Amino acid sequence: MAYAIFKTGGKQYRVAAGDVIEVEKLDGEAGAKITFSEVIFSGEGASIKTGADLKGATVVAEVVEQFKGPKLINFKYRRRKGYHRTVGHRQKLTRVKITSI
Repeated sequence: MAYAIFKTGGKQYRVAAGDVIEVEKLDGEAGAKITFSEVIFSGEGASIKTGADLKGATVVAEVVEQFKGPKLINFKYRRRKGYHRTVGHRQKLTRVKITSI
C-alpha cells in the first residue's frame, strides 16, 4: 500500500489513498481539489523515495468540509495577586480526503 508524508500548515501528515484527515484551514469549498506539493517521503512496500527522488511528487486531496475544532480553554492565574483570566479558542479546520499520491 502506497503512502506519503507531506507538510502543510507547519505540520507533517502520513497518508495513504482514501484517508480522511483534518488539517489547518485551507481555502476551498466542499468538493474542491487541493494539491499538496511539499512531499517529504513516499513509499510502497520496500521501495521508498526521499529528497531529490520526489521532485514533482504531489498529494491530491478533495475538501470534505470546513469546520471548527473543539473549544480549548486557557486559564491564566497568578497566585496571591488576585489575577484570573479565562481565554477560549476554537481552531478553524478543514477535513480532506486523499484521492491520489
